[in-house]
Amino acid sequence: MSDIDVAVVIVTYKTADLTIDCLRSVAAERLTPRIPIRAIVVDNASDDASSISRAIEANGWSSWVTLVIAPRNGGFAYGNNVGFQRAYEDGPPAYVHLLNPDTVVRRGAISALVHFLEAHPDAGIAGSSFENLDGSDWPIAFRFPSILSELDAGLDLGVATRLLQRWVVAKHMSPVAQPIDWVPGASMMIRRAVLDSIGGLDENYFLYYEETDFCFRARKAGFSTWYVPESRVMHIAGQSTRITERNGTPKRLPAYWFESRRRYFAATHGLQYAMAVDLVALLAHGLGALKRIAQRRTDRGVPCFLQDLAKHSALRPKNRVLPSIKCFVPSA
Repeated sequence: MSDIDVAVVIVTYKTADLTIDCLRSVAAERLTPRIPIRAIVVDNASDDASSISRAIEANGWSSWVTLVIAPRNGGFAYGNNVGFQRAYEDGPPAYVHLLNPDTVVRRGAISALVHFLEAHPDAGIAGSSFENLDGSDWPIAFRFPSILSELDAGLDLGVATRLLQRWVVAKHMSPVAQPIDWVPGASMMIRRAVLDSIGGLDENYFLYYEETDFCFRARKAGFSTWYVPESRVMHIAGQSTRITERNGTPKRLPAYWFESRRRYFAATHGLQYAMAVDLVALLAHGLGALKRIAQRRTDRGVPCFLQDLAKHSALRPKNRVLPSIKCFVPSA
């Protein structure tokens, strides 16, 4: 059996200490026989490089960790594409493993994904199960967003959620490997054939929806995505943006979240569908807001969501420009 080369890509933005802890957990995984692991750390122009560089030198990691300083903060997709490019320059790996800096891989997490993909040649992408910082489970993977999932999210109504359960985006996963629409980019292993076929992540997404779009494009190209619970990763969500902290108070979403959402629906289903989704979402979220007011609930949902959604909606003609996909493309 020949060695199976894995390139781990970690994109950091003002998370140097977490990145170093993540690398320490990856270092332990390098003891796995027949799976040589190298890491490419991409500093997205955040001044993390100096402290990470010192840690690489102090821990003797220079033989397997490459630090790349990106010229700008182009977002998650951009940073990973920089990492893909460097990984291929050093020799195209069998697998690329996207890993967030705010993660710690548990023992065997990387090899479990490799072994699964080796045993399932039709699978192109495999994602880990997650645990929270306190060790509790977070066994969630995702369905593709749709007009019906937007209806459910907006209404925030138990009976609607039960009726629309098969379209709800977040899915609570059982402890067995199973196909799913998409997995978080916090721990996502990609077969080289996928990158060779569809390229990297679309840099038109600054943050959010980029891995959803990537898994959608992979499926269209004939590659399935799987949830692999044998691979376990601790993930502290939202450490760079503070937007997606679990169990936190809802915060106003940045403009790029709405722009990514709009692009996803337009790129995957067309502008007419994106416009219909926004119309349904505006109506549903409006009804949901009225319901919360009538119930005198203290939780009023995400602040300014309706006005921000309307501002960035595909219903507005100025928001209907759809730039072509921009991503890493392997050299022939």
